[in-house]
Amino acid sequence: MLSYVTLIFSCQFVGEFLVGALGVPVPGPVIGLVLLLLFLLIKGAVPEDLARVGAGLLGSMSLLFVPAGAGIMLHFHLLAEAALPLGAGVVVSTAATIAVTGVLMAKLGAEAGDE
Repeated sequence: MLSYVTLIFSCQFVGEFLVGALGVPVPGPVIGLVLLLLFLLIKGAVPEDLARVGAGLLGSMSLLFVPAGAGIMLHFHLLAEAALPLGAGVVVSTAATIAVTGVLMAKLGAEAGDE
């Protein structure tokens, strides 16, 4: 099981290294997840121990939001100053997401009905 914890953290480390070395505008953990996905595609299945390690990490994920919440509270005055642009961004992005989802569902639903 330790080898799978090492695999997960190694994928993240390699992702962070690639971002730093290549300067790509993608977060290192995202590249690490892609590397882990490639490993799993090559392997053909998710090993049972890796599934157990992943479930343990997901069970503790709520702890990772504590520093982010503390940072938000620490810089709340900055959020208050930018309330209008942030609010507009949330409203516009939510409306765009709903619209795109509706169009895709209508289109894909029509295509599925053709079969």
